Amino acid sequence: MPRRTDTRQRMVRTAADLFRAQGYHATGVNQVLAEGGAPKGSMYFHFPGGKEQLAVEAVTLAGADLRDALAAALDAGPSPAEALSRVLGLLGEQLRASGYRSGCPIATVALDATADSEPIRTACEDVYASWQAVLAEHLGDDDLASVALAAVEGALLLARTRRSPAPLDAVRAHLGVLLERPAP
Repeated sequence: MPRRTDTRQRMVRTAADLFRAQGYHATGVNQVLAEGGAPKGSMYFHFPGGKEQLAVEAVTLAGADLRDALAAALDAGPSPAEALSRVLGLLGEQLRASGYRSGCPIATVALDATADSEPIRTACEDVYASWQAVLAEHLGDDDLASVALAAVEGALLLARTRRSPAPLDAVRAHLGVLLERPAP
């Protein structure tokens, strides 16, 4: 019986990290293999669909990780505003720790590859929909969840571009006020 390894999972995790920081087109298969400690032949053994398949799986994994963290924060929080504040704080810490290279886990891929690849576009769409669904479940309003998601995504992009947590702090403050307001 062949020995099982974690090569496939390492490759997906490594790709997710690299795509998050560099985007799809700037990340090469050889870089994923080298940084993931995987032998050259393992790419097409594990991912017969090539880099596109790897990207779909990396986006799906990274998206599920953030969805689960978001759901846990919202479940544990005394209010959605306080829970989202903690999530924004965590995303800001990750961004700062990466030297402002790693913002949203899927935004760089969404901006970089969705025009060229329907499977990648669909994976990104599914991830964003899963995040919005978690927010909508806790906020009780799909439109408000869309606004919150767009605000967080925009704040991450601005914070990464400006190399400053200020946009995240502004969204945290103003989104918190919006979320604490009674529904009209």
